[in-house]
Amino acid sequence: MEIKVLGTGCSSCKVLYATIEKAIAELGIEATLVKEEDILKIMEYNVMRTPAVVIDEKVVSSGNKLSVSEVKELLTKK
Repeated sequence: MEIKVLGTGCSSCKVLYATIEKAIAELGIEATLVKEEDILKIMEYNVMRTPAVVIDEKVVSSGNKLSVSEVKELLTKK
């Protein structure tokens, strides 16, 4: 599983990245976590609000500060 956090490096983006790291560790799943700060690459996902979360190239959240439990729900939805 590949998870991307899209954002320009704001504090919300950094907090979301750390939240996702924690959720991955608590679930014990294998995932690659990437922080994407390049605005041109972010625009390729047609995201209007950051931070955004992309799981396996599908945008699953945009403009939200997610909790660990919300992230876990997104990661186990598949």
